[in-house]
Amino acid sequence: MRQYQQVKAKYPDALMLFRVGDFYETFGEDAIKTAKALGITLTSRNNGGSDLELAGFPYHSLDLYLPRLVRAGFRVAICEQTEKPVPGKVVNRAVTEVITPGTASDDRLLDQSRNNYLAAVFADKKDRVGVAFFDVSTGEALVAEGGWAYIDKLLQSFQPSEILLPKSGFKNFDARYGDKFYTYSVEDWVWSLDYGREKLLTHFDVQNLKGYGIEELPFAQIAAGAALYYLGATENNNLKHIAVLSRIQEEKYVWLDRFTIRNLELVNSSNETGKALIDVLDETLCPMGARLMKKWIVLPLKNKAAIEQRLESVAYLIKHPEFKKEVEASIRQIGDLERLISKAPLGKINPREVGQLNKSLGVLEPLKAILYATTVPYFKKMADGLNPCNNLRDEITKTLIPEPPVHINKGGAIAEGADEELDEYRNLVKNAQAALLEIQHKEIERTGIPSLKIGYNSVFGYYLEVTNKYKDHDKIPSSWIRKQTLANAERFITQELKTLEEKILSADEKICALEDQIFQRLIGSLMDYIQPIQHSGSLIAILDCLRSFAEVSVKRKYARPLMNEDFSINIKQGRHPVIERMLPVGESYVPNDVFLDNQTQQILMITGPNMAGKSALLRQTALICLMAQMGCYVPAESAELGLLDRVFTRVGASDHISSGESTFMVEMNETASIMNNLSNRSLLLLDEIGRGTSTYDGISIAWSIAEFLYENPLRPKTLFATHYHELNELAEKYDRIKNYHVATKELGQKVIFLRKLTEGGSRHSFGVHVAKMAGMPNKIVARAHEILGKLEEKHIYFDQTDDLATEEKRSSVGAKLKQLPSALQLNIFDAGDPALSKIKEAIQQLDLNALTPIELMMKVGEWKKMIGDK
Repeated sequence: MRQYQQVKAKYPDALMLFRVGDFYETFGEDAIKTAKALGITLTSRNNGGSDLELAGFPYHSLDLYLPRLVRAGFRVAICEQTEKPVPGKVVNRAVTEVITPGTASDDRLLDQSRNNYLAAVFADKKDRVGVAFFDVSTGEALVAEGGWAYIDKLLQSFQPSEILLPKSGFKNFDARYGDKFYTYSVEDWVWSLDYGREKLLTHFDVQNLKGYGIEELPFAQIAAGAALYYLGATENNNLKHIAVLSRIQEEKYVWLDRFTIRNLELVNSSNETGKALIDVLDETLCPMGARLMKKWIVLPLKNKAAIEQRLESVAYLIKHPEFKKEVEASIRQIGDLERLISKAPLGKINPREVGQLNKSLGVLEPLKAILYATTVPYFKKMADGLNPCNNLRDEITKTLIPEPPVHINKGGAIAEGADEELDEYRNLVKNAQAALLEIQHKEIERTGIPSLKIGYNSVFGYYLEVTNKYKDHDKIPSSWIRKQTLANAERFITQELKTLEEKILSADEKICALEDQIFQRLIGSLMDYIQPIQHSGSLIAILDCLRSFAEVSVKRKYARPLMNEDFSINIKQGRHPVIERMLPVGESYVPNDVFLDNQTQQILMITGPNMAGKSALLRQTALICLMAQMGCYVPAESAELGLLDRVFTRVGASDHISSGESTFMVEMNETASIMNNLSNRSLLLLDEIGRGTSTYDGISIAWSIAEFLYENPLRPKTLFATHYHELNELAEKYDRIKNYHVATKELGQKVIFLRKLTEGGSRHSFGVHVAKMAGMPNKIVARAHEILGKLEEKHIYFDQTDDLATEEKRSSVGAKLKQLPSALQLNIFDAGDPALSKIKEAIQQLDLNALTPIELMMKVGEWKKMIGDK
């Protein structure tokens, strides 16, 4: 127990699995946690006069219980016996591995289709942030630096299993993200530029970091250095497979903030039974391709040449189905090269996995020939990069049997002819009797004693036995050593017999030891091929993703988009890729045309009833554009698309009650972020802006946002879905704002949703009808109709033939107020109150076009305080 306490003190935050004989034991608090997490019995033992909690399980059940502990969020330290037990002595023990959610590399703990990232985040007081993503299971290392908005996007996209933070910054991160991520704090001294930089220079064996593009990114260096420190602290001491550090270059990819990734449901659906875009596009055949597909979906390209390179490759795969079949057959035979080779430096690769690696490498040579035979430059370039590692393959083939076992310590993995000494021992085991007979015959010929025989006993092993007739014979060699005298015989041993005996008796043990030595030499050879194998794996992943795009495009009848440098989006008969996939058999998706540009049709004001498909139309437009910039065909009859550099969405409503933020505050925060980050190649999806507050507040904010976007010199393309029919009047005032509605057809009391985008505005929401469809009790629906009728009587709409002044005509709210019956009007400025007079004066001086929504809200708050309870 003293030994346990000494080891445990070095890993206070980890749950310690302490090897005792044939069991892994846990003690004290660890035992209580283990018993609860695993559902095993909690017992106790007497420890110097006091009881100590105890829970354990057999060592051979580690494969069963370890994944459960890690998935439960525990850091697990495995303390093994490092020597054979000796009676009367406490066996030496040491921690051989510390497994945390972000450092797991065992297949049992991993999802093969996704990376298992350990992230490190470091920020200064000015909110400049560095982030590093390390995947120990694949050797991938990525870094980036930017503001919190950019880091938010990366964390949302990469979904790390564990995030490292400085102890001093832990609370700040926790306040920002709550319990969304598994976090662990590391001592502050680790998070310094000098330490982090030196850690990186030493690990990658370089003089500077210019080759990785991060020489001028100090916060990224600090984060990456902290990640390397942590990996060493968790007993990951050989990280040779982390050989390259890559920078995530913000300027290469379309800006998608975390709200957009969430709202467009790119990688996760907000509905438990729903599907995300990745579920539609991912038909990859190997784990490497599946992991890369997730990156492609959250990191669409901005460079036209790179996009066209992917589209051209997909086009070739579609036009040449035989070539696609050959590629598919090759990929299916290739294992997870990235994770297989990464196991070598970690010391976790077994003979069977090396055999799988060998078979995978064997597929690369014919695949190179297939790719070279195409007319696509990108495929030829891939072929150049594929390295079959023929020398390594020869060594593996020579060393291992064709179908090696999983465990090396049970023997039988090394091929015959791989090692002379091993073959000798194997022959001894196989031919022990024959070897003894050979010695016997040789000695008979040598001595001329025909009755000589070989026997064995447990006292002195193998012996030569001579009957009394020959015991004093002068032919008995002097080199024989007499060991035993019997009544009618003598027994002798010889050096040759003893040597053979020693070899026979220790052969099994020697065979296992030699096989392990030979296998370790083979793993040493694998180390020299880590980078070429990783590179080949990355190329196979790219090929798999392109093949997946081709497969989906053929199945779903997608069209190749025409990419250009213009500022327009022209989609003909576009469809939502996910909704289309989930429609019942026999039901087809209603396609729609969408045209946006910066000159004639910058903002589409889309009205229409609930459930008509406004939100789907907004999302499908963005998804079509993003799919095109991923390099995939799109669900449309045709699409001519100008490159986008940013996509923003403000969709749906949600309260952040735990952080004290209401629906409206969340909406305004997200909208403010959009308004402050616009570009001339931005696409905005605004769905029901302002619905989180009162009607006229909402209309005012939505109106002012539309005007702001119109008057912005960047002219961002915008799809604006709204229930505020008053916003239709914007199209009369501004030439680049156009009214559209999603069509419906009324048949008596029923409404049929045609889901067709039609020019012109709509003035009906059919909310009561939707309530009826949702199963609302008839009594409530009937009463709602009654109340709606009365409200509509009082709410007289503006008549275009009215003789109101032109300016009043353009003011929806003002026109309506002028036409309301006098009994319904309340002129707050006739009360003679000084405070109200000040408010009136303030309103008259207010420049609405110069205010942001948040500033407007603050003004209204000031006026409310001035009025008080009046």
